Amino acid sequence: QVQVVESGGGLVQAGGSLRLSCAASGNILSIDAMGWYRRAPGKQREMVAGITSDGTNYADSVKGRFTISRDNDKNKVYLEMSSLKPEDTAVYYCNAIIRDGQYKTSNYWGRGTQVTVSS
Repeated sequence: QVQVVESGGGLVQAGGSLRLSCAASGNILSIDAMGWYRRAPGKQREMVAGITSDGTNYADSVKGRFTISRDNDKNKVYLEMSSLKPEDTAVYYCNAIIRDGQYKTSNYWGRGTQVTVSS
């Protein structure tokens, strides 16, 4: 059984910083990609940042403020968020494309962690 769990959300003032963490666990052979998405109130879920062996990519709205990194040995991905704005308020979800012990590749989602930025 593979699962993905986020942590690190919270309440922060505008201009502040937060670090989100995501850990994948279970019967994992390999992880092809990991990333962060978010869903703000009344809006659709959007990609925030992604990371693969080829590199990283970011939504235009977070470039220069957010940094995604990965610890392959621990099956973890992180999102360092700085210069936070009220419009960054959302539930942040971790996503991972994982090949399990049965050689099946699936898309896994965490339950989300709330990030609230006050003005």
